Amino acid sequence: MPPSTETRINRRQATWGLALGAMGTLGTLGGWTPAQAQSVSEAELEARAPALPKLGSVLSVPDIARLDGSAFHAGSGQPLLLYWWASTCPFCALQSPSMQALWQAQQSRGLQMLALSIDKTPEEARAYLNKRGYTFPSAWASPAWRRQFPKPKGLPVTLLLDAQRKVVLAEKGQLFPEDVEAIGQMF
Repeated sequence: MPPSTETRINRRQATWGLALGAMGTLGTLGGWTPAQAQSVSEAELEARAPALPKLGSVLSVPDIARLDGSAFHAGSGQPLLLYWWASTCPFCALQSPSMQALWQAQQSRGLQMLALSIDKTPEEARAYLNKRGYTFPSAWASPAWRRQFPKPKGLPVTLLLDAQRKVVLAEKGQLFPEDVEAIGQMF
């Protein structure tokens, strides 16, 4: 006989309680706590992060050096896809293959893309991309650069700007492959 709903819920709560308790114990024993996963400046940046931009708002993306050493200038005239990610983000790891497929399919149609890593160093971001064979244009969004152009709350964050730099799509959290594929039909 299958367990009742109440029994399943109690088991789930007990499992989560054990997992969280173990994390707390490990943190205490190792001198590490989950709050230390980000540097103080990263935590401060996320705490002050703005909400997603409103649809129709116009964004001005500052110039930035790509991880390959080339310069990125966000001129108008072509749609621009912005994708904030980190090598430690499990939801980014699930979304990034779809972003790579979108880039490969749409770059010839004029899509500009800039994937903005918020890893601690550009070397971490570069190593992650190389290991996985990603070729979409990427840059390391340093804390200093993000003071000029703040990352919205959440991760991953995906924004699509039209040719006039108006926001036509603003999403936080993982997009499913079919959602990413649909971006290619929006311009």
